[in-house]
Amino acid sequence: MPDYDKACPPILVGGHPLSSQEYRWAGAMRLLLVEDDTLLGRGLVAGLSQSGFAVDWVCDGENADTALATTIYDAVVLDLGLPGMDGLSLLRHRRAAGDKTPVLVLTARDAIAERVSGLDAGGDDYMVKPFDLQELQARLRALLRRSRGEATPVLHNGRVTLDPAAHNVTLDGLPVALSNREFAVLQGLMLHAGRVLTRSQLEEQLYGWGEEIDSNAVEVHIHNLRRKLFPDVIRTLRGVGYIVPAQP
Repeated sequence: MPDYDKACPPILVGGHPLSSQEYRWAGAMRLLLVEDDTLLGRGLVAGLSQSGFAVDWVCDGENADTALATTIYDAVVLDLGLPGMDGLSLLRHRRAAGDKTPVLVLTARDAIAERVSGLDAGGDDYMVKPFDLQELQARLRALLRRSRGEATPVLHNGRVTLDPAAHNVTLDGLPVALSNREFAVLQGLMLHAGRVLTRSQLEEQLYGWGEEIDSNAVEVHIHNLRRKLFPDVIRTLRGVGYIVPAQP
């Protein structure tokens, strides 16, 4: 996994080390909090976690960029006044990269120009500090409802169909029973069919930042998927990663 030593410590919901996909199956909304104020950050993580949100917390733009490039989030809470890469630069960079994750911008009191800049850079909503935690939670739930207005697409690739909403997989129209993490690996690869994903990228989808990674976990899941589906469903590019070949 990437080195997050400089990041704020991640605090997981209820102290349980759930993976990205397991958060969703548990009904939690997974957030990335980008806030360099340690006191505010810890308070937000505690308050949001108690309300059922699953929160990963980083303190700077560089670590936030890495997290967003390797992990799927439902929403981002972004402070603009960050050390190094500031919030506006991060937001513009992620939008230019095609990242459509909903972003709620945190701005300083009465900083109208900052609010406008945040929205123009691709922010979906904003709140002015200091703010009420209950209002923040309500705004995040509203962001989630809007982002889910578009149905999660069913993935088709050759003989395999994966339905993220129903959480099922079929092979030639027949259901295939997969474990949660097998499903997560297959979904990640099918979302990027025709592209190589590295082992580290797949590990980021399977594990929370605080979890210890089994040395051969990805290989075991790949092996099981080949056994349950068919051998060539996933191909290995030695020394590079794994790929699901794109098929009509």
